Formats: sequence, C-alpha cells, structure tokens
Amino acid sequence: EYIVRNIVGEAVMGDPTLAAGLLRLHFHDCFVQVRDASVLLDSTPGSKAEKDALANKSLRGFEVIDKIKDTLEAQCPGVVTCADILALAARDAVLMVGGPYYDVPQGRRDGRRSVDTDTLTALPSPFLNASALITLFGTHGFNVQDMVALSGGHTLGVAHCPSFTPRLKFEASTLDAGFASSLAATCSKGGDSASATFDRTSTAFDGVYFKELQQRRGLLSSDQTLYESPETQRLVNMFAMNQGYFFYAFTQGMGKMGQIDLKEGDRGEVRKSCRVVNKPSW
Repeated sequence: EYIVRNIVGEAVMGDPTLAAGLLRLHFHDCFVQVRDASVLLDSTPGSKAEKDALANKSLRGFEVIDKIKDTLEAQCPGVVTCADILALAARDAVLMVGGPYYDVPQGRRDGRRSVDTDTLTALPSPFLNASALITLFGTHGFNVQDMVALSGGHTLGVAHCPSFTPRLKFEASTLDAGFASSLAATCSKGGDSASATFDRTSTAFDGVYFKELQQRRGLLSSDQTLYESPETQRLVNMFAMNQGYFFYAFTQGMGKMGQIDLKEGDRGEVRKSCRVVNKPSW
C-alpha cells in the first residue's frame, strides 16, 4: 500500500484532475462484469475491449496504474493483482484531495475477459432518472443511500458536452438559468470535446456537489434528478448539510463496491501486465 500511495500521491500532486480519473476508472471496472481489472485490458485483433467502448473513451489514469504495477512486479513479482491496485489507487486518490480514508480488503483476482459491449447496459447513463438509478444500483446490492453517496463521487472531475446538452434543451425548469447560459456558451465554443466541471471545487473531494444540486446546478440529468426526486431529495439535503455524514456514507458504499461478485482463488489470475492477460503456462 505504501508503494501505491506514493505513486498516486506524486501523480495527483502533478495533476489534481487525475483523482477523478482514478476514481472513475475503478467505478467503471466494478460495474462492468465484476471488479476484476477488466477495464485495464487492451483490445486485441478481433476483440474490442471495455476501455475502447464509447462510454469509456474518456477514462484516464491508465499510466498511473501501469507505473504502480511495474514497480510492484520489480519488488514482489506475481503477488499484487491489478484489481487490488486499481481499488487502492482510487482510495488513495480520494484521500489525496481531501476525501475520507477507508479500508480496502485485498485478495481480488484479475479477470481474463474484456468486451466492449458489456458496458452498454452495465454503466449508468447520464440521462437516467432517480428511479432507474435506484434499480441499476440495486442490482449490485446497493441501497438508496449508497447510490446517492456514490453519485457524490461527481464532486471530482468533468463531463463532456454530449452528456449534458440535452439537459439544456429539455430540463429548463430544473436548471439554474445562469448556469445554463454558461454551459451553452462552453459547448457552443468548444463543441463535443468541451467539458464542464461537476461542481465549483472539482479537484477537491467535498460536499459541494450536493449544494450545487440544491441550487439546480447539477451538470447531468442523472445528477439533478437526485434532488428533484422525493426518493432521494432528503439524502441530498442531508449530505449538503453534513459533509461528515456524506463521507461516512461514501465509505460504506465503496466498501460494498469492493465486494461486487469478487473474483478470488482460481477464478482469476495475477496479471504480469495490467494491459494483457497472462500467456498459458503449457
């Protein structure tokens, strides 16, 4: 864990936006298939991997994971899995930008399969409403509080214009007018490659995200719905008022995420490189 924390700390100090990248990388790995580092595998001839799926095109932080893996393989080859590295790196990235510490049990195995189409129904769409989010998260064993707290991970990072321009057109009643004008200008100028931050403190892990929702400054439809829905508004208000409780709920949710259909023992392997599966030994 010391090696992971040092490398993550160095990377995040050099580029604070990598904290969001590493957290998102971990989240996307957990929600597609299982938590088995399948998102780290490169595509091969005839097989397009998860990382090259449309929903994963903007994922970042792969080079940080590679550096950690190379360092660990040099010191203790064949011991630490890429799945464990990814979980630890996400935890340490959150910690480095002011978020809570939580334990990360180790012992996950690396998967041998990564297919782009697995992402189609597994990852939350930016256009889902609260009921759909509750259902999707529920399939992985999360309750409503877990879902809202984990959505609070959007206190870090950005989203690109195609993810929120429909909100500008069709959700004026739940969108602050000044915020809408600012977003429209950003996308008009920069096109689909332009982005906007989820909240005002996008490189700090804090409760500001929930305060933004109260002001109807949620970036995505799937963000603002948490405040507009009676099923989740109480939790948004609670997390906005009490950052400590948000941190507690977030750590509980991350603990559950770490146990999603866990691969252990002979259900996986310890990859030598996080980008490719091991060659058969025979």
